[in-house]
Amino acid sequence: MSQVILKNAAQLALMRHAGHLLAQVFEHLDGFIRHGVTTLQINDRAEAFIVDQLKARPASKGQYGFPYALNTSVDHVVCHGMPKADEVLREGSIVNVDITLEQGGYIADSSKMYAIGHISDEARRLVDTTYEALCKGIAQVRPGATLGDIGHAIQVHAEAAGYSVVREYCGHGIGQQMHEAPEVLHYGHPGMGLRLQAGMVFTIEPMINQGGRGTRGLRDGWTVITRDRSLSAQWEHTVAVTEQGYEVLTRRQEERQLW
Repeated sequence: MSQVILKNAAQLALMRHAGHLLAQVFEHLDGFIRHGVTTLQINDRAEAFIVDQLKARPASKGQYGFPYALNTSVDHVVCHGMPKADEVLREGSIVNVDITLEQGGYIADSSKMYAIGHISDEARRLVDTTYEALCKGIAQVRPGATLGDIGHAIQVHAEAAGYSVVREYCGHGIGQQMHEAPEVLHYGHPGMGLRLQAGMVFTIEPMINQGGRGTRGLRDGWTVITRDRSLSAQWEHTVAVTEQGYEVLTRRQEERQLW
C-alpha cells in the first residue's frame, strides 16, 4: 500500500458530509430489511436512494469489477456477499449490509448487522459482541496510540466471549480512494504497529466468527464464508483521528449517545 494520506480540515469536512449521507442510507433501509425481502431488492433500493435522493455515487459499484452497490452477507457469510434475486431473507437470519458512498470526491464506508425477525439468543450474542468489539477498537483511537492497540482491544473482547477473529480481511485507510494505507488489523498487540496521527482516516470493521476463524471463498470470486459454516457478524465505521481523539464519520442517528 502507498503512504498514509493525512486529511486537512477541508478534506475532513467533505468526508464528514459523505459519512452523514451514508448514515441516511442505512436509516432508509432500516424499515425495509425484513423477512421476505431479497438481497437484490436491498441493493436496488439503496442504489436508487444514493443516486436519486442523495445525488451521490455508490462507490462499490464497479470497484474491482464488483457489479453491485453494496454487499449482503447472510448468516455464515463473512463478507463480500453478492446480492441475489433468489436470496430471500428468512426469519431468524442475520445479515450484514456493507455500503460505500462517494460525494465531493471522498468516500465513506460502513456496515450494519440486521436481525430478521426473532433470532436465536446465540445469534444475538454474536451480533452484540461484535458491535461491542468495534466500539472497543474505536475507543483506542487517538494521536500517539498504535494500530496494535485497536486490534488488541477487538481481539481480547471477541475471544473472551469464545469467538474468533477473522484475519484475512481488515480495515483500511480511506479518502479519495476506497482503499488507502494503512491496513487496520482486528487483532494484535498493544503498542505495536503504526502510530496514529491527527488527520488519519480509516475503517474499523471486525469480522467475528461463532466458531473457528477459518474462511474460504466461493466460486463467484467475491463471497467469503466461514469454513465450518458457523455464523459470522461484522460492523464497520469510518473513523478519523482528531487532535482530541477520534470522530466516527459514519455515525448513525441511533448511535448519537455513544459518540
